[in-house]
This record gives sequence, C-alpha cells and structure tokens, in this order.
Amino acid sequence: MATVGNQAEMPFLDHLEELRWRIMWSLLALAICVVASFVVLLKYDAIRILAQPILPYVPDQHLITTHPAGAFKIVMSAALALGAIFASPVIIYQIWAFLSPALHRHEKKVVIPVLIFGAFLFLAGVALAFFGLIPLTLRFLLGVQSTVITPMISANEYFGFAIGFSLVMGAVFEMPIVVLALTALGLVTPAMLARYRRHAIVICLVASAFITPGQDPLTLAAVFLPLVGLYEVSIFCSHFVYRRRQRREAELEAERAGATA
Repeated sequence: MATVGNQAEMPFLDHLEELRWRIMWSLLALAICVVASFVVLLKYDAIRILAQPILPYVPDQHLITTHPAGAFKIVMSAALALGAIFASPVIIYQIWAFLSPALHRHEKKVVIPVLIFGAFLFLAGVALAFFGLIPLTLRFLLGVQSTVITPMISANEYFGFAIGFSLVMGAVFEMPIVVLALTALGLVTPAMLARYRRHAIVICLVASAFITPGQDPLTLAAVFLPLVGLYEVSIFCSHFVYRRRQRREAELEAERAGATA
C-alpha cells in the first residue's frame, strides 16, 4: 500500500508481490491450524464434547451416520471451523501489515482495538449459540415427543446445524463493527441510527426469524433480544467514532484555512 508522510510510494507490482506473500502466509497459518485442530479433535474425542447438547435426546446417547465417511466429514468440518478461528489472529495481522502503511497515525490507534473488539464479539456470538441457544432449541423441539416416535438423529445433520448456527451467530455479533465502519466512512451517524431505531428493531425481528433454527417463540426471543442489544451498543459506540471524525475534519479544515491564509 502507499505510505503516508515523507516515505515514497511503493510501485504497483511491489504491492501485488507483497499481497501475494500476505495471502500465502495466511493460507499457511490456516492450513496448520486446521491440521492441528483435526489431530486434537481425533485424539481427545472433542466430537463428544461438541455433541453434548444433543446426547440426552438420542437413544443410548449415540448419534448415527449413514455414510462411511460420515465421521471424517464431521471432524473435518469442525476442524475447518476451529482452524479458521485459531488462524484468525495471523490472518488479521497479515491484513493489518498490508494496510497499515496507508493509514494515518490516528487511524492506526483505532484499528487494533476495533479488531480485538470484533474478535471478542465473534467468540461471544459462538458461545451464546453453542451454550445457550442450541440447547434451548433442542429442548423445545425434541421435547415434543410421542410413544411411537424414536428420535434417530443423524450426526451429519446435527453437527451441520450446530456448527453452521454457531458461525452465523458469530457473524451476526459483528454488527457493531459494521456500524463503526459505516460511521467512520461517514455513511451513517448516531442521530440517523437513533432515528431509524424502530425500523432496525423490525429488521432484527425478521433476521431472528430466519436465523432461529426451530422457529419457536422462546428461541426467537433469545436471538432477537441480543440483536436489539447489539444495535443499541452500535449506537453508543458510533458516538465516539462520529465525534472523532468531526474533530479530525475540523483539524483538516483549520489546516486548509491556515495554508490559504
């Protein structure tokens, strides 16, 4: 990226070469973390830990698979998800190292805390889904039983649901980061976010209906309330970014006025 200050701009081909190496290091970190996660999942039978929410509702606390590669696919899917999470610090660092030369000093001070905050939010979303929403949904759905129905839950279906839902909730919890970015770009303001609060609540309700696995009212509320809370957090955080942007614009305006005087 082009540097700021008195440093010379990097030629375009050098940009491409640096980007290529950044991508290679990121892919290498991802591959190492996926392999390490795969080995750990096999060695310590972490699949049983991930299956804890569903085990009380299946016969003999055993899931079934109908394909010879079923167990491998489950472990591989879990390893990919865990590997991506563990490799994210390296990937984020590579992105930061590529972009930071083009950022001003005051922007660099903001980016790192935002990245840390984003990682915390993602993990919070995953934790809420796995430890709270998934057991709640399973308790409601599998609590509706009959003496002539025996639940034969496929391992592939359960883990696909659990891993997918956890990752979706982790992504949804990045809402404050998206709002902060839009505020920093000048596309939204805290006043605008507050003005359209009712519209946002309706959007959160619709999104919760799509995200909720079982569509039951209890799980719907358990997804909807955190989304509304995240929107309020987004408004609160956007105030700081907006004021910082206004101060920066005022400083630039004063510099221009001084230069033309």
